[in-house]
Amino acid sequence: MGLFRLAFYHKSTANDKVYSIQSNERLEYLGDAVLGTIVAEYLFKKYPSSDEGFLTKMRSKIVKRKSLNKIADKMGLDVFLNEYNNTRLSKSMLGNALEALVGAVYLERGYHGTKHYVIQKILRGYLDIHELEQYDDNYKSQLLEWCQKNGQSVAYKMLAKYKMDKRDRFKVAVLVNGKRLATADDFNKKSAEQTASEKAMKILGIVTEAPVEEGMENGPR
Repeated sequence: MGLFRLAFYHKSTANDKVYSIQSNERLEYLGDAVLGTIVAEYLFKKYPSSDEGFLTKMRSKIVKRKSLNKIADKMGLDVFLNEYNNTRLSKSMLGNALEALVGAVYLERGYHGTKHYVIQKILRGYLDIHELEQYDDNYKSQLLEWCQKNGQSVAYKMLAKYKMDKRDRFKVAVLVNGKRLATADDFNKKSAEQTASEKAMKILGIVTEAPVEEGMENGPR
């Protein structure tokens, strides 16, 4: 099987006895590391006067799961995922496939070829870096700051841990002054807390935009 085709095979399909193929997890692992390095170098050169804290935040905004999901969606990677898999797609599979694709490009073209692809085709093609500079997407931190200023308490509670597409998925709630304001599901506990915080901020009127959902919301209530 070709590397680029393998990049779109999810493990739920690979584990199917009918298919009996490899999954894209190893390529995803490699692509994650390569992508992080390329983005770090790109930001280091683009912002020669910025400190480590700014660079770290910018890199996190670019390579975090939600951003990669959005970029992969704009790139139309869902078409390939639908073609090569026999399972229901989740948004997180998009970002995983993008990392796996970067891993495949790296094995075929090496670091310099992959850097050119990532910068020209991904970062400059599907990302507004200047808009990202002003965007604060750490909703958990924002909610904590708001609560501290307004004499409120904030806490998080994990409501459930269950399996979806053979992966652990977490359902968490955010409580302000002991009252549950919002819940969210995600394959990553921290991401679920961020989404729940964003929803809570919308309920409190701190932000007005609708929260962006991370993955599917089907699961135990």
